[in-house]
Amino acid sequence: MNGTKRYLIAGPAWVGDMVMAQSLFMTIKQREPAAQIDVLAPAWSVPLLERMPEVHAAITVPIAHGEAGLAKRWRLGRKLRQNRYDQAIVIPRSLKAALIPFFAAARIRTGYRGELRYGLLNDMRMLDKSVLRQTVQRYVALALPDNAPLPPPIPQPKLVVDEANQQRLSDALGLDRGSKVIGLMPGAEYGPAKCWPLDYYAGLARGLVEAGHQVWIFGSEKDRAAGEVIVEGGGEQVHNLCGRTTLVEAVDLIAACDAVVSNDSGLMHVAAATGRPLVAIYGSSTPDYTPPLSGKAEVLYRRLECSPCFERHCPLGHTDCLTGITVKQVHAALMPRLESNQ
Repeated sequence: MNGTKRYLIAGPAWVGDMVMAQSLFMTIKQREPAAQIDVLAPAWSVPLLERMPEVHAAITVPIAHGEAGLAKRWRLGRKLRQNRYDQAIVIPRSLKAALIPFFAAARIRTGYRGELRYGLLNDMRMLDKSVLRQTVQRYVALALPDNAPLPPPIPQPKLVVDEANQQRLSDALGLDRGSKVIGLMPGAEYGPAKCWPLDYYAGLARGLVEAGHQVWIFGSEKDRAAGEVIVEGGGEQVHNLCGRTTLVEAVDLIAACDAVVSNDSGLMHVAAATGRPLVAIYGSSTPDYTPPLSGKAEVLYRRLECSPCFERHCPLGHTDCLTGITVKQVHAALMPRLESNQ
């Protein structure tokens, strides 16, 4: 390993953000093919990071969300000193996120100016949001010299798919892959202002089944009830997989779909990173900030006067940004992608 530059990345805490962080990892490897990249991450994300070939090791941070955990951070940082990191890149802008790289004595500690991080970071960057408008641009820029031209080019995330696991899961869950499969992702961890109405999803599913297609619904246990609403409205050949797979199992099954329809969510970014043709529906958020990183994505976004509000619940009480996107519009956007994925 002599001469290999070692990086410690303090990763983000959300699924979609972790997928977008792969663009940062890819940028480092493009610039320094021999670089070793270790990622500090919550336990749930370790299997996801294992699907990113750029990552050498995922290091679990044993701290609950919202917990200060100063002693735990100090112990982990001291343990990591033996790795002699040349550079740490701190993606989150919180003080807590900068502590482990500081305790690990990473030689260069890079990040944007955040809450009282002077001293913890010794390569402090100023974030110009007018130039770095997208989240992924802000991540990738941290891998470049401070004087590099901005915004930077963005490599698209690409998750490794385990085809053997894909087949095993299909068999175990009783999924027939004999006809075209459309994946639906009706949830969004952030809140209902990002969720296209369930009766719209059910109507879309019903039309797809009537056309001879299958529908697989993806999400966490929290989305199971929403999935059942779509099953009830969509008819046979609609399979509710919410809560029945782990995140990394969902990666493999999403990759088996012929096309996907999703809210702006973590699973939307997963679908994009598996190369699936995708229709992405935006409500309170905006594709100007967190677009699907794929050349196979079609975005539906109304750009209302009140958009984007970035609220979890519509502050005006109508969610017109989502209800105004019709089933017919989504179906029309989906069909060319489904037909092109022969």
